[in-house]
Amino acid sequence: MGKYAENACKNFREGYNCAQSVLLAFSEVVGFDKETALKLSSSFGGGMGRLREVCGAVSSMFMIAGMLKGYTTPNNDEIKGNHYARVQDLGNKFKAQCGSIICRDILGLEEGADSPAPSKRTEQYYQERPCEHCIKIASEIIERNILN
Repeated sequence: MGKYAENACKNFREGYNCAQSVLLAFSEVVGFDKETALKLSSSFGGGMGRLREVCGAVSSMFMIAGMLKGYTTPNNDEIKGNHYARVQDLGNKFKAQCGSIICRDILGLEEGADSPAPSKRTEQYYQERPCEHCIKIASEIIERNILN
């Protein structure tokens, strides 16, 4: 496991949500201070505020891709298309290893939002959920495909 993936998993074990864990691990690389990284990604945990939509680790993976390889030219379709192709490739790589990019699918939950109350972080929580694995995978995908 690379240093970013290791740090992201450590962040998750400290209680940060999946999106915060990944973005915080790469914060220096993308030029964010800790507080900015944590605030920016705070809404994306639990598949966007526990709506159980796109996995927070994936959301942060895409944010990092945008910060490091994104475009700023609004009218250049070739550059936009190249970036969107990169994002789709990252998403497909994640999906191949985690089964989906959708939080509810990864967790095996029914359709719809979950309670807004965060789950208590216990050892059982960490053992039963694939979140730490998904955080590791997203971080490794960034290390291999964006940083190199």
